[in-house]
Amino acid sequence: MSKLQSEALREAITQITTDCKEKKRNFTETIELQIGLKNYDPQKDKRFSGSVKLPHIPRPKMKICMLGDAQHVEEATKIGLESMDVEALKKLNKNKKLVKKLAKKYHAFLASEAVIKQIPRLLGPGLNKAGKYFWQMKFSKFPTLVSHQESLESKVNETKATVKFQLKKVLCMGVAVGNLSMEEKQIFQNVQMSVNFLVSLLKKNWQNVRCLFLKSTMGKPQRIF
Repeated sequence: MSKLQSEALREAITQITTDCKEKKRNFTETIELQIGLKNYDPQKDKRFSGSVKLPHIPRPKMKICMLGDAQHVEEATKIGLESMDVEALKKLNKNKKLVKKLAKKYHAFLASEAVIKQIPRLLGPGLNKAGKYFWQMKFSKFPTLVSHQESLESKVNETKATVKFQLKKVLCMGVAVGNLSMEEKQIFQNVQMSVNFLVSLLKKNWQNVRCLFLKSTMGKPQRIF
């Protein structure tokens, strides 16, 4: 049973969109769900991690890179997706600084089957050394596999629509759940799905939720729980 009140959520979204119209920015603001947890010990309790695909893409400008074989690199070029082949990865020469720079440049990575198997060898001795930057960065993670049977464009959109909840050392986190070019109804649907999914990951469900806020990039936080 969700404890998130639909009316409170709608009011918060309306407030955020109204404030945005009053103060026009020269970029599209992202809406973030800010989460405070309670009755959790990150040192003792199991740290949860889970991803959910939202109905609407929260960050259309999310930067994705295809680590591809020849066919995928060609497909990526056709749809305007940045890509790197094995030769380009070899040029990084397992250099920690270059690997870190690559991981910082993109929010997510996709990879062909032929390439994904080589990533540990290409980026460093073991995934916990030079290659660790791939999934320890705030938004980055180990590349998602793409097969040749799938549409690359669909996979890109799926990646852009997926948000990840991961408990680290502190009892607060934030995830992008929308942007101010979306309709209020779309933001509502994304927030609702995000919150319900997050609660399903928690040990004691709603008893572990201290507070929930929605906040646009430049706006004030609006409490929704």
